[in-house]
Amino acid sequence: MIKIDAKRLFCPMPVIKMQDAVAQHAVGSEIEITCSDPGAMNDIPAWARIHGHCLLYCQEDGGEYRIAVKVCETS
Repeated sequence: MIKIDAKRLFCPMPVIKMQDAVAQHAVGSEIEITCSDPGAMNDIPAWARIHGHCLLYCQEDGGEYRIAVKVCETS
C-alpha cells in the first residue's frame, strides 16, 4: 500500500495529494492518506466516487484520519 502523509494540511490539499498519487499509480494500486483535517473524511470519499475509484476505508484514530482508495479503471 502506498502511504501519503497529509497531516497539518487543510482543504483542499489532502484531496489534491490523493488525486496526484492516483494519477501516478497503476490501476489496482491501493493508496492510504493520513490527514489531520476532519473534512477529508467527506472530501476524499466524494472525490473517489465522482472519479470512479474504490473507497477501501475511512478511519479516525486519535485526531488523525486514514482514508484508503483503490485505483480503478476510469473511462
